[in-house]
Amino acid sequence: MKEIKTDALWVHLHWLLVLAEQGSFTRAAERLEVSKAAMSQKIKELEKAAGVALVQRTTRSVRLTEAGEKLVEELRDPFARIEQGFFSVRDAVGPVRGLVRVSAPVAFARQQLVPIIGDFLRAYPQIRLQLDVTDRLVSLSSEGFDLAIRHSDTLPETHVALPLCDTRTLLVASPEYLAAQGAPLTPHDLAQHNCLYYPRGVESPRWTFADAAQGERVQVRIQGRFATNNSESIRDAALQGLGIAMLPDFSASEALASGALHEVLPRWRAVEAFAARLWIVRPYAAQVPRAVTTFTHWLRARFIDA
Repeated sequence: MKEIKTDALWVHLHWLLVLAEQGSFTRAAERLEVSKAAMSQKIKELEKAAGVALVQRTTRSVRLTEAGEKLVEELRDPFARIEQGFFSVRDAVGPVRGLVRVSAPVAFARQQLVPIIGDFLRAYPQIRLQLDVTDRLVSLSSEGFDLAIRHSDTLPETHVALPLCDTRTLLVASPEYLAAQGAPLTPHDLAQHNCLYYPRGVESPRWTFADAAQGERVQVRIQGRFATNNSESIRDAALQGLGIAMLPDFSASEALASGALHEVLPRWRAVEAFAARLWIVRPYAAQVPRAVTTFTHWLRARFIDA
């Protein structure tokens, strides 16, 4: 058998690394923008050249063999340095360009980010944005994201986290609901109202409040006929007059500004419900592409100064 030269295997090795990160031939092929058949063929050629199986294939998943895991571990740092070196040289001159892959929560992305994204794309015509809108906490490194916007008080220690803006938790209801049912005067009054809430386990839902002036803390067991794990859905139910909703401010701001929703119990501050800040999170890297840093700085300027 004719021996394959090592320098002919660079593409094969890179594809194996991507396959290990993605965990399936389908996702790896999508990441590399090639066909699944081409992906499979490259791995077979690499195994033939190595003389050992590198991947165990099943109908549902892909798992590296011991030899495959060892090879991937040896490849990670060198390929990362090659990538960083290339971006460093490419980004040092000319206009900012490249692809930025971003993950963001549904409500924030739809109501706050997408309406202003055109301003960024017009300012930087050679940057492409790929936005993944999900409330799932994606794995940035394994799923190939450059950064994520997180509404959380718990951040990964292995990542770089930059504050985007502070957020507040608000209690809101439609004018129609308040006219029909009356506005609560204290948190205890909520027990008599239909409350729209996030389900959190099997325990009876409870909302906790602190008096903004005196610091008094009150916990109230609430009840309601509608619960969902998405703030936009809760907001839409409140807009229909179905009850009193607890929402992050970025999900309620437009409806409050138009008068479609009114704030309830403004003297009381909801606690232990939503995080107090939005963050920009990215994997740590010695060299960050200019497109990623440009988008990060633009986002912070827009929201910190807002």
